[in-house]
Amino acid sequence: MTASKSITIHIVDDDEAFRDSLVWLLESHDYRVICHDHAEAFLTGFRPELSVGCLILDIRMPGMSGLELYEELQARGNRWPVIFITGHGDVPMAVQAVKRGAYDFLEKPFNQEALLLAVNSALEAAASLQQTSTLAQQCETRLQTLTTREREVLERVIEGKMNKVIADDLGISIKTVEAHRGKMMDKMGVRSIADLVQTVVAYRQQKGGA
Repeated sequence: MTASKSITIHIVDDDEAFRDSLVWLLESHDYRVICHDHAEAFLTGFRPELSVGCLILDIRMPGMSGLELYEELQARGNRWPVIFITGHGDVPMAVQAVKRGAYDFLEKPFNQEALLLAVNSALEAAASLQQTSTLAQQCETRLQTLTTREREVLERVIEGKMNKVIADDLGISIKTVEAHRGKMMDKMGVRSIADLVQTVVAYRQQKGGA
């Protein structure tokens, strides 16, 4: 991913000197960085819906630890990639966090290239998640424009049923099915049945099968 001011990297670490060194490195690569010296301060102002980015969390901090913060973010449905910064003794905890969905961890001391590689990879993942979420929102909006009958046709088209079978199921003529299908596909913004199926299936996977 090309660095951009529209991307935000949040750093949560109680070590001021370490935060400053990360800020200098990341800002020198044109990233927007916001620092927090403890987890509670970060949670107060975090608005993930307003931008795209990743989180760099120290695994051990006074008060709420990085792991506890990560668990709270998971409970809130956060989808931003999280990179943990660990000391040698914290590696087992970091591995467990990755198994629970954290994006990566870096063990101190690490070099600048390792951090930049991890951040760049995390930001690419964040951008992909945002694109998927945007497409899902578009699909949801379009689904809401369908009439009841168009929804009935859509469900049967997704099941792979032919027009004649759909007509028999709904007790309407094949021409009526064709008319409803045409309007439904126009509203969904698709040009083929394959596009329709892919769009709706991807949306439902994003929504957890809703």
